[in-house]
Amino acid sequence: MEITKDTRVSAILEEYGDIADVMEVFGIKRVGRYSLRMLAAKAVTVEWAARIHRVPLAEFLDILHQATTNKKSIET
Repeated sequence: MEITKDTRVSAILEEYGDIADVMEVFGIKRVGRYSLRMLAAKAVTVEWAARIHRVPLAEFLDILHQATTNKKSIET
């Protein structure tokens, strides 16, 4: 799955599961409980998530790519 600024957070969660633990390693803190994040994620794009977390978009995309790569490595 290619993650871009227009990718919905819900699509990332569907593909990779809850990556909040992995993202915390990279400095992105959780926003609410998992169920609340899933609800909000349906409407939020990666670009908006970066704004919410006050992280530059390019850096946020890099963090997402690292988090999803690490998630895949852990599962294999």
